[in-house]
Amino acid sequence: EVQLVESGGGTVQAGGSLRLSCAASGFPFDDFAIGWFRQVSGKDREAVACFTSSDESTYYADSVKGRFTISTDSAKNMVYLQMNNLKPEDTADYLCAASHPAHWTAVAMGIMEDPADLFDSWGPGTQVTVSS
Repeated sequence: EVQLVESGGGTVQAGGSLRLSCAASGFPFDDFAIGWFRQVSGKDREAVACFTSSDESTYYADSVKGRFTISTDSAKNMVYLQMNNLKPEDTADYLCAASHPAHWTAVAMGIMEDPADLFDSWGPGTQVTVSS
């Protein structure tokens, strides 16, 4: 059974940084895709970043390019989202999602009408609040 558990959320002032972690288990860390999404109550879920192991490619939403970085540690089955220069509009519940196996590359995130359809498993989320 695939399990994803996020951590690292919290409250930070605008301009600050946070690193979110996602502990993944239940699937081998070879053929997979990991995505970070964020959700604000009353709004559509937004794809933030993605990493696909097949070609080690990444995807970032335009709103976070240059500020957020997705990375993995295969030895620990961990995925991270480093978030720098945070803005109040980054406030949301952040969710980790996984697809295994993943017969697609990160470019698909920018093509799919709803990139969430690419993923099979989801974590419960961690709240990030950015104060102005």
